[in-house]
Amino acid sequence: MAQSAQHGPVVDDSIPHSARIYDWWLGGKDNFAVDRATGAAMIEAIPTLPAMAKENRHFVHRVARHLVAEAGIRQFLDVGTGIPTRPNLHEVAQGLAPETRVVYVDNDPIVLAHARALMISNPAGRSTYIHADLRQSEKILSDPALTETLDLSQPVALTLIAILMLLDDADDPIGRIRALMDALPSGSYLAITHPTQDFDPVAVGAAVAAATGNGMTLVPRTHAEVERFFEGWELIEPGVVPVLGWRPEQPVADPSAVYYYAGVARKP
Repeated sequence: MAQSAQHGPVVDDSIPHSARIYDWWLGGKDNFAVDRATGAAMIEAIPTLPAMAKENRHFVHRVARHLVAEAGIRQFLDVGTGIPTRPNLHEVAQGLAPETRVVYVDNDPIVLAHARALMISNPAGRSTYIHADLRQSEKILSDPALTETLDLSQPVALTLIAILMLLDDADDPIGRIRALMDALPSGSYLAITHPTQDFDPVAVGAAVAAATGNGMTLVPRTHAEVERFFEGWELIEPGVVPVLGWRPEQPVADPSAVYYYAGVARKP
Protein backbone atom coordinates (compact mmCIF):
# COMPACT_ATOMS: atom_id res chain seq x y z
CA MET A 1 0.00 0.00 0.00
CA ALA A 2 1.45 3.34 -0.99
CA GLN A 3 1.81 5.83 1.85
CA SER A 4 1.92 9.59 2.09
CA ALA A 5 3.72 11.06 5.09
CA GLN A 6 1.08 13.74 5.39
CA HIS A 7 -2.07 12.01 4.29
CA GLY A 8 -1.63 8.29 5.09
CA PRO A 9 -2.65 5.52 2.66
CA VAL A 10 -2.98 6.57 -0.97
CA VAL A 11 -5.84 5.32 -3.14
CA ASP A 12 -4.71 3.32 -6.16
CA ASP A 13 -7.36 3.96 -8.81
CA SER A 14 -5.58 1.84 -11.44
CA ILE A 15 -6.55 -1.51 -9.89
CA PRO A 16 -10.11 -2.52 -9.00
CA HIS A 17 -10.93 -3.11 -5.35
CA SER A 18 -13.69 -5.42 -4.17
CA ALA A 19 -15.06 -2.90 -1.65
CA ARG A 20 -15.50 -0.30 -4.39
CA ILE A 21 -16.98 -2.81 -6.86
CA TYR A 22 -19.50 -3.84 -4.20
CA ASP A 23 -20.21 -0.17 -3.59
CA TRP A 24 -21.00 0.32 -7.28
CA TRP A 25 -23.17 -2.82 -7.40
CA LEU A 26 -25.11 -1.52 -4.39
CA GLY A 27 -25.68 1.88 -6.03
CA GLY A 28 -22.96 3.82 -4.19
CA LYS A 29 -20.71 6.57 -5.50
CA ASP A 30 -17.37 5.69 -3.86
CA ASN A 31 -15.79 3.95 -6.83
CA PHE A 32 -13.56 4.63 -9.83
CA ALA A 33 -13.74 3.92 -13.55
CA VAL A 34 -11.67 0.74 -13.15
CA ASP A 35 -14.08 -0.53 -10.48
CA ARG A 36 -17.12 0.21 -12.64
CA ALA A 37 -15.52 -1.37 -15.71
CA THR A 38 -14.58 -4.51 -13.81
CA GLY A 39 -17.95 -4.69 -12.10
CA ALA A 40 -19.75 -4.27 -15.42
CA ALA A 41 -17.65 -6.99 -17.07
CA MET A 42 -18.49 -9.32 -14.20
CA ILE A 43 -22.18 -8.49 -14.58
CA GLU A 44 -21.95 -9.47 -18.25
CA ALA A 45 -21.02 -12.95 -17.02
CA ILE A 46 -23.49 -13.01 -14.09
CA PRO A 47 -26.28 -10.42 -14.53
CA THR A 48 -27.60 -10.98 -10.99
CA LEU A 49 -24.35 -10.02 -9.22
CA PRO A 50 -25.78 -6.80 -7.72
CA ALA A 51 -28.61 -8.83 -6.19
CA MET A 52 -26.06 -11.32 -4.88
CA ALA A 53 -24.14 -8.48 -3.25
CA LYS A 54 -27.34 -7.37 -1.52
CA GLU A 55 -27.94 -10.90 -0.26
CA ASN A 56 -24.49 -10.86 1.33
CA ARG A 57 -25.55 -7.73 3.22
CA HIS A 58 -28.80 -9.39 4.26
CA PHE A 59 -26.79 -12.33 5.62
CA VAL A 60 -24.79 -9.91 7.77
CA HIS A 61 -28.03 -8.65 9.28
CA ARG A 62 -29.39 -12.17 9.89
CA VAL A 63 -26.19 -13.48 11.43
CA ALA A 64 -25.79 -10.41 13.65
CA ARG A 65 -29.33 -10.83 14.95
CA HIS A 66 -28.78 -14.54 15.58
CA LEU A 67 -25.45 -14.11 17.36
CA VAL A 68 -26.70 -11.28 19.57
CA ALA A 69 -30.20 -12.50 20.35
CA GLU A 70 -29.67 -16.26 20.46
CA ALA A 71 -25.95 -16.81 21.14
CA GLY A 72 -25.45 -13.89 23.54
CA ILE A 73 -22.51 -12.41 21.60
CA ARG A 74 -21.65 -8.82 22.50
CA GLN A 75 -18.35 -8.42 20.58
CA PHE A 76 -17.62 -8.54 16.84
CA LEU A 77 -14.43 -8.41 14.79
CA ASP A 78 -15.45 -7.71 11.19
CA VAL A 79 -12.55 -8.12 8.74
CA GLY A 80 -13.10 -6.92 5.18
CA THR A 81 -15.77 -4.45 6.17
CA GLY A 82 -16.23 -2.64 2.88
CA ILE A 83 -17.63 0.84 2.33
CA PRO A 84 -20.33 1.58 4.94
CA THR A 85 -23.87 0.58 3.87
CA ARG A 86 -26.63 1.18 6.38
CA PRO A 87 -27.59 -0.56 8.45
CA ASN A 88 -24.03 -1.51 9.34
CA LEU A 89 -23.28 -4.50 11.53
CA HIS A 90 -22.95 -2.46 14.72
CA GLU A 91 -26.30 -0.75 14.08
CA VAL A 92 -28.06 -4.11 13.78
CA ALA A 93 -26.27 -5.61 16.79
CA GLN A 94 -26.66 -2.54 19.03
CA GLY A 95 -30.32 -2.32 18.08
CA LEU A 96 -30.73 -5.56 20.02
CA ALA A 97 -28.02 -5.11 22.65
CA PRO A 98 -26.81 -1.49 22.96
CA GLU A 99 -23.67 -2.54 24.84
CA THR A 100 -22.32 -4.49 21.84
CA ARG A 101 -18.79 -3.61 20.70
CA VAL A 102 -17.58 -3.88 17.11
CA VAL A 103 -14.13 -3.55 15.54
CA TYR A 104 -14.11 -3.09 11.77
CA VAL A 105 -11.05 -3.85 9.61
CA ASP A 106 -10.40 -3.05 5.95
CA ASN A 107 -7.46 -2.12 3.72
CA ASP A 108 -9.08 0.28 1.26
CA PRO A 109 -8.26 3.96 1.91
CA ILE A 110 -11.78 4.87 0.79
CA VAL A 111 -13.20 2.73 3.58
CA LEU A 112 -10.79 4.53 5.92
CA ALA A 113 -12.18 7.84 4.67
CA HIS A 114 -15.66 6.69 5.69
CA ALA A 115 -14.57 5.19 9.00
CA ARG A 116 -16.34 7.93 10.96
CA ALA A 117 -19.67 6.49 9.80
CA LEU A 118 -18.60 3.11 11.17
CA MET A 119 -17.77 4.58 14.55
CA ILE A 120 -21.07 6.31 15.37
CA SER A 121 -21.96 3.90 18.14
CA ASN A 122 -24.73 3.61 20.66
CA PRO A 123 -23.35 5.32 23.78
CA ALA A 124 -23.70 2.07 25.74
CA GLY A 125 -21.44 0.22 23.31
CA ARG A 126 -18.56 1.06 21.05
CA SER A 127 -17.42 0.66 17.45
CA THR A 128 -14.06 1.47 15.95
CA TYR A 129 -12.00 0.94 12.78
CA ILE A 130 -8.56 -0.49 12.02
CA HIS A 131 -6.90 0.13 8.66
CA ALA A 132 -5.22 -3.22 7.97
CA ASP A 133 -5.17 -6.22 5.66
CA LEU A 134 -6.48 -9.69 6.46
CA ARG A 135 -2.93 -10.90 5.85
CA GLN A 136 -1.74 -8.76 8.79
CA SER A 137 -3.22 -10.77 11.66
CA GLU A 138 -0.50 -9.71 14.11
CA LYS A 139 -1.09 -6.05 13.30
CA ILE A 140 -4.84 -6.45 13.77
CA LEU A 141 -4.55 -8.30 17.07
CA SER A 142 -2.01 -5.89 18.56
CA ASP A 143 -3.70 -2.67 17.45
CA PRO A 144 -4.72 -0.53 20.46
CA ALA A 145 -8.12 0.07 18.82
CA LEU A 146 -8.81 -3.66 19.10
CA THR A 147 -7.36 -4.25 22.54
CA GLU A 148 -9.17 -1.20 23.96
CA THR A 149 -12.51 -2.14 22.39
CA LEU A 150 -12.72 -5.91 22.68
CA ASP A 151 -12.08 -8.16 25.66
CA LEU A 152 -10.40 -11.21 24.15
CA SER A 153 -11.08 -13.22 27.29
CA GLN A 154 -14.78 -13.11 26.36
CA PRO A 155 -16.43 -14.59 23.22
CA VAL A 156 -16.03 -12.66 19.98
CA ALA A 157 -17.73 -13.18 16.62
CA LEU A 158 -15.23 -13.04 13.76
CA THR A 159 -17.07 -12.14 10.54
CA LEU A 160 -15.45 -12.59 7.14
CA ILE A 161 -18.04 -11.58 4.55
CA ALA A 162 -16.98 -12.03 0.90
CA ILE A 163 -13.31 -11.44 1.77
CA LEU A 164 -11.51 -14.81 1.65
CA MET A 165 -12.10 -14.91 -2.12
CA LEU A 166 -9.41 -12.20 -2.38
CA LEU A 167 -6.69 -14.54 -1.11
CA ASP A 168 -5.35 -17.22 -3.42
CA ASP A 169 -3.89 -20.43 -2.06
CA ALA A 170 -0.38 -18.95 -2.09
CA ASP A 171 -1.62 -16.38 0.44
CA ASP A 172 -2.50 -19.25 2.83
CA PRO A 173 -6.03 -18.06 3.63
CA ILE A 174 -6.58 -20.84 6.18
CA GLY A 175 -3.41 -19.88 8.03
CA ARG A 176 -4.31 -16.20 7.94
CA ILE A 177 -7.71 -16.65 9.54
CA ARG A 178 -6.49 -19.38 11.89
CA ALA A 179 -4.21 -16.80 13.52
CA LEU A 180 -7.29 -14.70 14.28
CA MET A 181 -9.39 -17.71 15.32
CA ASP A 182 -6.69 -18.96 17.70
CA ALA A 183 -6.66 -15.59 19.48
CA LEU A 184 -10.35 -15.91 20.38
CA PRO A 185 -11.65 -17.77 23.46
CA SER A 186 -14.02 -20.72 23.71
CA GLY A 187 -17.58 -19.71 22.86
CA SER A 188 -16.48 -17.41 20.02
CA TYR A 189 -18.03 -17.66 16.56
CA LEU A 190 -16.82 -17.53 12.97
CA ALA A 191 -19.15 -16.38 10.16
CA ILE A 192 -18.10 -16.62 6.50
CA THR A 193 -19.62 -16.02 3.09
CA HIS A 194 -17.66 -17.11 0.03
CA PRO A 195 -18.39 -17.23 -3.71
CA THR A 196 -18.48 -20.63 -5.38
CA GLN A 197 -18.31 -22.09 -8.85
CA ASP A 198 -20.44 -25.06 -7.77
CA PHE A 199 -23.75 -23.75 -9.13
CA ASP A 200 -22.63 -22.34 -12.51
CA PRO A 201 -18.97 -23.03 -13.33
CA VAL A 202 -19.06 -21.37 -16.75
CA ALA A 203 -20.59 -18.06 -15.61
CA VAL A 204 -18.43 -17.86 -12.50
CA GLY A 205 -15.34 -18.66 -14.57
CA ALA A 206 -16.16 -15.77 -16.91
CA ALA A 207 -16.67 -13.39 -13.96
CA VAL A 208 -13.34 -14.47 -12.45
CA ALA A 209 -11.63 -13.90 -15.81
CA ALA A 210 -13.09 -10.38 -15.96
CA ALA A 211 -11.74 -9.61 -12.49
CA THR A 212 -8.32 -11.18 -12.86
CA GLY A 213 -7.92 -9.61 -16.30
CA ASN A 214 -8.00 -6.24 -14.56
CA GLY A 215 -5.42 -7.22 -11.96
CA MET A 216 -7.77 -8.33 -9.16
CA THR A 217 -7.48 -11.61 -7.28
CA LEU A 218 -10.77 -13.52 -7.13
CA VAL A 219 -10.88 -17.18 -6.09
CA PRO A 220 -14.21 -19.03 -5.91
CA ARG A 221 -14.14 -22.19 -3.79
CA THR A 222 -16.10 -25.43 -3.59
CA HIS A 223 -18.32 -26.51 -0.71
CA ALA A 224 -15.55 -28.73 0.69
CA GLU A 225 -13.00 -25.92 0.44
CA VAL A 226 -15.26 -23.49 2.29
CA GLU A 227 -15.94 -26.07 4.99
CA ARG A 228 -12.21 -26.37 5.62
CA PHE A 229 -12.12 -22.81 6.97
CA PHE A 230 -14.23 -23.99 9.92
CA GLU A 231 -12.16 -27.05 10.85
CA GLY A 232 -11.96 -27.62 14.60
CA TRP A 233 -14.99 -25.45 15.32
CA GLU A 234 -18.58 -26.67 15.60
CA LEU A 235 -20.77 -25.68 12.65
CA ILE A 236 -24.20 -24.57 13.77
CA GLU A 237 -27.33 -25.49 11.83
CA PRO A 238 -27.80 -25.52 8.89
CA GLY A 239 -24.02 -25.88 8.27
CA VAL A 240 -22.32 -24.54 5.14
CA VAL A 241 -25.17 -23.84 2.72
CA PRO A 242 -26.03 -21.38 -0.06
CA VAL A 243 -26.25 -17.94 1.53
CA LEU A 244 -29.97 -17.69 0.75
CA GLY A 245 -30.51 -20.91 2.67
CA TRP A 246 -28.81 -19.82 5.90
CA ARG A 247 -31.71 -19.26 8.31
CA PRO A 248 -33.85 -17.32 5.82
CA GLU A 249 -36.58 -15.07 7.13
CA GLN A 250 -38.94 -16.27 4.37
CA PRO A 251 -39.02 -19.54 2.40
CA VAL A 252 -36.57 -19.52 -0.52
CA ALA A 253 -37.53 -21.20 -3.79
CA ASP A 254 -33.98 -21.67 -5.12
CA PRO A 255 -31.13 -21.09 -2.61
CA SER A 256 -28.54 -21.78 -5.32
CA ALA A 257 -29.64 -18.65 -7.21
CA VAL A 258 -26.95 -16.76 -5.27
CA TYR A 259 -23.50 -18.20 -5.94
CA TYR A 260 -22.19 -17.87 -2.40
CA TYR A 261 -21.87 -20.26 0.51
CA ALA A 262 -22.42 -19.15 4.09
CA GLY A 263 -21.64 -20.81 7.38
CA VAL A 264 -21.30 -20.08 11.09
CA ALA A 265 -19.35 -22.12 13.63
CA ARG A 266 -18.69 -21.98 17.37
CA LYS A 267 -15.32 -22.49 19.03
CA PRO A 268 -15.54 -25.41 21.49
